[in-house]
Amino acid sequence: MTTQIKTDYEAVIGVEVHIQLKTKSKMFCGCDREYFDTAPNTHVCSVCLGMPGMLPVINQQAVTYTIMAGLALGCEIPNFAKFDRKNYPYPDLVKGYQISQYDQPFCLGGELEIEVDGVPQVVHLERIHLEEDTARLLHRDDGAEGYSLIDVNRSGSPLMELVTKPDMHSGAEAAAFLRKLRQTMRYLQIADADMEKGQLRCDANVSIRPRGETTLGTKVEVKNMNSFRSVQRAIEFEIERQSRCLDTGERIVQETRGYVDATGETVSQRSKEEANDYRYFPEPDLPPMLIDAALLDEVRAAMPELPDARRARFEAEYGLSADEARTLTDSRERSEAFEEAVRAAGGDLARPVALWFIGEVARHLNERGQEAELSDTPVTPAHVAELVALVESKAITATTAKEVLGVAFESGQMPKAIVEAQGLGAVSDEGAIDALVVAAIEANPKPVEDYRAGKQSAIGFLVGQVMREAKGRADANTVSELLRKHLDA
Repeated sequence: MTTQIKTDYEAVIGVEVHIQLKTKSKMFCGCDREYFDTAPNTHVCSVCLGMPGMLPVINQQAVTYTIMAGLALGCEIPNFAKFDRKNYPYPDLVKGYQISQYDQPFCLGGELEIEVDGVPQVVHLERIHLEEDTARLLHRDDGAEGYSLIDVNRSGSPLMELVTKPDMHSGAEAAAFLRKLRQTMRYLQIADADMEKGQLRCDANVSIRPRGETTLGTKVEVKNMNSFRSVQRAIEFEIERQSRCLDTGERIVQETRGYVDATGETVSQRSKEEANDYRYFPEPDLPPMLIDAALLDEVRAAMPELPDARRARFEAEYGLSADEARTLTDSRERSEAFEEAVRAAGGDLARPVALWFIGEVARHLNERGQEAELSDTPVTPAHVAELVALVESKAITATTAKEVLGVAFESGQMPKAIVEAQGLGAVSDEGAIDALVVAAIEANPKPVEDYRAGKQSAIGFLVGQVMREAKGRADANTVSELLRKHLDA
């Protein structure tokens, strides 16, 4: 039996997000960063193994990507930045310390606008800094006692850490923030940010206080969340757990808790460290970095149009609704495929092209996977443009077009070629359609009687009968008009 929560509490939430940058090599050495699906400890060298006397070299691309992320999120980019040593004793750091940034990171401040239940809000950032990733611990259990192995392939990969201010108040807001952040990183093409692969990792700092108070409560850090759903569930559980603790007079302990996906609960792991526990000091093997105006101009010039700006442009330029524009700009690749199809079909067909992308094209992509894109299939924007042109010119019906698109997704053939090869062109001979209409009227006396008795919906059944006989190749409006002509005579 659960205890009913008595006090109206407000949750205060900030998140720390680690994002692996999509560089070719690691942060401070030349090892290949792409370690997924490779044998353990094969992407390593004396630098990322922490051998004595080895010197790190800064990955310039990782620095550029971090600055690009900062510009996209409205951060201040200081002229001066440096790397620091962060010392801690966990076994996933073979050197015994991590090269990170402490008091002079690449990016300060910034914000990201999110939307929850149709209500926009702004989440402010503290900073974005750059560091090296740790090794992976692979836990084993041989039945007698457990043990852990270390895979160093990930160690040294460039890792960008983004820290927010405690601006969020629910698990839903935190999940929305992460989704928007991932979308932005993918638009910039600086990270894949796949949570299931560990390319985007989130720690949530959660505290509660009686609603109306301004003093922050004791902060608890929650880890081990590998999906947006897990982040939301973990935060919701932690809010409820802390609320019950305070209601029963129990003190909230500042600690790190791990989320257990199987049970939907958080469990205590260790006491939470403070910054001084890490004994930061400037990294003696790396020089400070000056960020000049020329570099910032170069990064700005390489930045793409971002999701919010692109969505607003789609609404204004193509006459799309807010929801339609949001769907089409969900991913950079999908939005670019849409615009390529519009250019091929002609600007006057922008809206029909959009509706096909949102409808049938999206359905076929979803069947191939949650994040499938057009480039993962044999269909190109040119296919969609040609299909829409055939429908709009009434060379084929919308029903036939769906069939043609299905064939194109399987074979890669262009729509015109499919229509010609399979004889799917629209039946435009009104006499032929009229004959099918007369036959349908004669074969279905009951719907005819219903229609003539005033039941207007009965004509829909008759239209369906004619369309079936025409194999979907007749224009439904023409069929309806001819049926009414005969039935009203």
